[in-house]
Amino acid sequence: MTHGLPEPTTGSDPRVTSTTPFTVYPAIDVRSGVVVRLLKGDYDRETRYPGDPVTVAEGYARAGARWLHLVDLDAAREGRYTLDATLEQIVERTGLMVQTGGGVRTADDVQRVLDHGATRVVVGSLAVREPDTVVGWLDRFGPERVTVALDTTIDADGTWRLAVDGWTGVDGQRDLVGALHHFTRSGLQHVLTTDIGRDGTLGGPNFHLYTMLTRSTPDLQLQASGGARNVDDVRTARKTGCAGIILGKALLEGRLSLTDAIQEEGL
Repeated sequence: MTHGLPEPTTGSDPRVTSTTPFTVYPAIDVRSGVVVRLLKGDYDRETRYPGDPVTVAEGYARAGARWLHLVDLDAAREGRYTLDATLEQIVERTGLMVQTGGGVRTADDVQRVLDHGATRVVVGSLAVREPDTVVGWLDRFGPERVTVALDTTIDADGTWRLAVDGWTGVDGQRDLVGALHHFTRSGLQHVLTTDIGRDGTLGGPNFHLYTMLTRSTPDLQLQASGGARNVDDVRTARKTGCAGIILGKALLEGRLSLTDAIQEEGL
């Protein structure tokens, strides 16, 4: 099902412009059909929220969102992306552009998620383990169709290491900055980086990390994720040079108005 979008191999969506200065991405994490948030990626520290994913997405669309960040938390366990029907319903009912991922391991997986209505497919663990495979996808599907998620945690030596397997493991062979430079040389445009230690804490994003990344890889469209609390955090992400910010728990708990956050997009 293509929902009237152009074929993914063109690398374009008529609603997407690469010149958009800043984008707010309300996030919906789904586990067993329920909207949840995990604390620091820990599946044993889950908070559930009222409303099914489609209803929550409709609320975000009414508030003025253009994009949605949709996460399949069951994918690691199931070994595949499981939100096909949910994705279709969200796109059909809201018109939101959706970037979504979880369990994406093959080019066929990318194609299937795009066919169900995604504007961008998020690739995480495979981008760490098999970066050249994902580079091939950038060429095949186009850089506007793929977001690479390089989620990170700092080790005892102060090196930012990359998380894999739904944040249940860490790749000790590759570091964040090296991975970003590799993908930059290969045409990547969109990257999502979460400081796992901030995720779900409402402690504020790690702006020191994002400042370092925007300076070292200025050609990337960097999405900040993890810990956002308020409009000031949204504003600081924009001023830091990020191309967007993911908003999760703060929206679900009513601590942050999505309408207020979206006002930062046009500034």
